[in-house]
Amino acid sequence: MAANDYYQNSGQRPAQPTYTNPSYDHSPASSPFDDRNRYDYPSTANLVHTQTGSSHHPDTSYHGASPNPHQTSDPFADQNAIPLKQHHGAMPPHGPYAADPEARRPSHAPSKKKQKGWFTGRVTWVVYFLTTVQVAVFVGELIKNGILTGSPIQTKPNFNIMIGPSPFVLINMGARYVPCMHYIEKVVNNSVVEWPCPDTTTLNDTRCNLNSLCGLGGVPTQKYDFTFDQRAEHKDMEPNQWYRFITPIFLHAGLIHIGFNMLLQWTLGRDMEKEIGSLRFAVVYFSSGIFGFVLGGNYAAEGITSVGASGSLFGILALVLLDLLYNWRTRRSPVKDLMFLLLDFAISFVLGLLPGLDNFSHIGGFLMGLVLGICLLHSPPIIRARIASDPPYSSVANAPGSAKASNNVQKLLKEPVGFFKGRKPFWWAWWGVRAIALLVTLICFILLLRNFYDWRNECEWCYHLTCLPITTNNVSWCDMGQINIITKNESKAPPQIRSWLEPAPLPVLLPTF
Repeated sequence: MAANDYYQNSGQRPAQPTYTNPSYDHSPASSPFDDRNRYDYPSTANLVHTQTGSSHHPDTSYHGASPNPHQTSDPFADQNAIPLKQHHGAMPPHGPYAADPEARRPSHAPSKKKQKGWFTGRVTWVVYFLTTVQVAVFVGELIKNGILTGSPIQTKPNFNIMIGPSPFVLINMGARYVPCMHYIEKVVNNSVVEWPCPDTTTLNDTRCNLNSLCGLGGVPTQKYDFTFDQRAEHKDMEPNQWYRFITPIFLHAGLIHIGFNMLLQWTLGRDMEKEIGSLRFAVVYFSSGIFGFVLGGNYAAEGITSVGASGSLFGILALVLLDLLYNWRTRRSPVKDLMFLLLDFAISFVLGLLPGLDNFSHIGGFLMGLVLGICLLHSPPIIRARIASDPPYSSVANAPGSAKASNNVQKLLKEPVGFFKGRKPFWWAWWGVRAIALLVTLICFILLLRNFYDWRNECEWCYHLTCLPITTNNVSWCDMGQINIITKNESKAPPQIRSWLEPAPLPVLLPTF
């Protein structure tokens, strides 16, 4: 420790300095390792030195580490000493795990410096945009239904229990409706050319063609002078509104439908976007919604009008479930959170078993959310502890849009080998699982599209996932939603299309919830 005993020429010892700042009532000569609430010592400007004689003596008490070690006034000061800081709560991780860029900061830790960028997740742009568009489109649905039918909500021939427009208006505005997307065997073999109109308010009103019903640019005029097995020779005339796998995300069946979806989107959705960033959130949201509609297009009843962001939100729920399981030990009440999520899943799945509802959209969205969550979310702490290493840099450590992440990407592009250098075998195994899961999902998506347009293979048992074996008024719930062909009483009249059954208690064209 630096010496304090300097004497003047007269041999007298100078008096000890005193504090002018009343908040410091302890001696500056005390050990800097004392545990106090504040560890910054007052500057020498706040000290008054007692002078004896004409010479002034320097202050030799410890005032903390000098910003520049070459400019310190104490030649004996330990410039390598680590200044102590007060830690509230749990200590930060140490050892090789501390260098893991995927480590989660405790919720009580001091907040990091605000990241700059539009898509860092601090502002939930995706949720704001989606909610605005979805609400605006729903208002447009009510306006269009009011113009076509005289009422903003469907009241004829059945009342829409979701309190919204008729299914025919939803079809005209972009709902997933299979006859607008490819050939239907019953339609082709029976040469059906008459379809319900968007302004239909009666059960037997089939005065329009498929082009008028589908809208959105229409479909080619259908002339069925061939059988369904010969459809490959008439591909140029096949209805192919492929974008109906995307547009239903922005449509909703009624006030109840959009109300529940927006409530979930503004609670769990916003929290998850803040957690993973806007870009990752958008990828999961749209991928889950599209995959859900593709799965439903293959295995749900062909006459169902499917709309809603439920598939997308099931993908977000999958992320929430993964985040809960990954950080189970750090949650305040994980069991309560898990029971809440399981209750949401159970209610939504049971509702999907009701007549006319598409449960495959929910299932597909959830499965896609699980896979993308494994690929995009930070690894579980137990896995991070196994793969902890000290690589030169990491390109996946930061939220999208951060400056550090951008620098890491540049380093990865300039020196790609450096990213994989020094990785442990368990790291390769875990990332292999991620890559295989993503590859399998991509292959399944491509196969489902091929099956939808070309192969048309059906699943004999899959209907159990979307309906209950219940019969009402001699009509099975699992038969509701199928397209049924009826023939007019007049002779030589063309067949008609019907997408509902009588005397079914609910219209089969009820949109998905």
